[in-house]
Order: sequence, then structure tokens, then C-alpha cells
Amino acid sequence: MKRVITYGTFDLLHSGHIKLLKRAKALGDYLVVAVSSDAFNKLKAKEASIYSLAERIELLEAIRYVDEVIIENSWEQKIEDINRLNIDVFVMGDDWSGYFDFLAEYCDVLYLERTPNISTTFIKCQISEVKSTCVKGEMI
Repeated sequence: MKRVITYGTFDLLHSGHIKLLKRAKALGDYLVVAVSSDAFNKLKAKEASIYSLAERIELLEAIRYVDEVIIENSWEQKIEDINRLNIDVFVMGDDWSGYFDFLAEYCDVLYLERTPNISTTFIKCQISEVKSTCVKGEMI
């Protein structure tokens, strides 16, 4: 059985995430998705997630391409995860190209092309533009 792993925050799940997960799953038989914890995102100086860690896990577990969800708590965890879970292929979006090449000692490392014109940052920006038309969570 060929095992694949990918990592991410997966906040505001969108079509780009789904396409990445579908392509990652096509590379093997079993897909593990490591979702970044809120504490780890703070260490990475990322904005607070819209969805809680529990909600992000629930969303990922509902996707048919995902076989297992684990929590990512540190950068160093990747080597341990690859060894512990017998991972054959490590996959990330090409915005991380070259960053994880050191993992090639443990498994194949692939960077998949990102879906154009979609990102969590872009969605958050769009939401903030219409925020002024919202009152107590309802559109006016």
C-alpha cells in the first residue's frame, strides 16, 4: 500500500484544497492529512483561523479522498510522522517548492501546482470587503 501525506491549516476549506487532496490521493492508496494546530499556527505567525481545530478536522474527515487526519504541532514533526506512518510520498503545494526537499531522504517529495485564483487569504480579503454590509452576522 502506497501512503501519502500532506500538511496544512485548511482554514476556510475551498476548491483549491479539494483539488490538492484529490491529486494527493491519486498518488497512492492511503492519504494522511496533517492539520496545523492553533498553537502551531501562532508559532508560524499566521492569522487566527476562522474555524477551530476541531471543526477543521471534522471538515477534512468528511472528504472522501482523506483516509486519516492527524494534528501538526511543530515543523520538526514531519520526519517523525513519515517514519511512524510509513509514508511513501510527501505532497505540498508548489508555493512551498524546495522548502521540504530535505525529506527526500525519507520518502518521495512532490510539489503540486496550486489552483489558480483561489486561496484562503483571497477569500478572507473578499469577506473583509463586504464586512461593512453585515450587522450581527446578517446581510442587510
